[in-house]
Amino acid sequence: MAGLELLSDQGYRVDGRRAGELRKIQARMGVFAQADGSAYIEQGNTKALAVVYGPHEIRGSRSRALPDRALVNCQYSSATFSTGERKRRAHGDRKSCEMGLQLRQTFEAAILTQLHPRSQIDIYVQVLQADGGTYAACVNAATLAVLDAGIPMRDFVCACSAGFVDGTALADLSHVEEAAGGPQLALALLPASGQIALLEMDARLHEDHLEWVLEAAAQAARDVHTLLDRVVRQHVREASILLGD
Repeated sequence: MAGLELLSDQGYRVDGRRAGELRKIQARMGVFAQADGSAYIEQGNTKALAVVYGPHEIRGSRSRALPDRALVNCQYSSATFSTGERKRRAHGDRKSCEMGLQLRQTFEAAILTQLHPRSQIDIYVQVLQADGGTYAACVNAATLAVLDAGIPMRDFVCACSAGFVDGTALADLSHVEEAAGGPQLALALLPASGQIALLEMDARLHEDHLEWVLEAAAQAARDVHTLLDRVVRQHVREASILLGD
């Protein structure tokens, strides 16, 4: 991460945050009545929407059904206006397919799929605005949507990105920080057990520094969990009031 000064001598980043500080997170559950579960999240200026359907019968060939667990299907898309780049992406382009695969791997580690054999769970995520930490925002939105659908999970799955600049690990990277280059990783964590659902790194990083960056991402994911837990509890309270409990 060179060129632009991403970390001041006083330890502040371009957007005024400290190294381990999250961007502001706002989220809502139950934003679509037609879906079994849905959620909307904003992490800084990154905005994502997730909807969940299922568990339901396998669609298409029944040979795809798994006898001992549910099939998790994840699809990712980004709105044409989500970035400054106005290039229209073809449906099913490589980036979307890779993100869909990452999301599927993440939620296969978190959802108790064995409780719903020979069924299917569909998770659809769309990024409405991308300003860094896209994968993390998608995971966090999808977690809330899965919980909204009442699908049992081992734990919340919370995600955050991290990078390394000037000997300091930075958590929850913005687009400016991602675009500057340098070592970056994305982590999806089950916070109660500390189990890693997915870890991806896109550049080399000396092993002496890896532990710092990994811990920065893990701590940030735990901070995300605190915020998401608050959103879930608020949603349950509001639902209870509507039901007259």
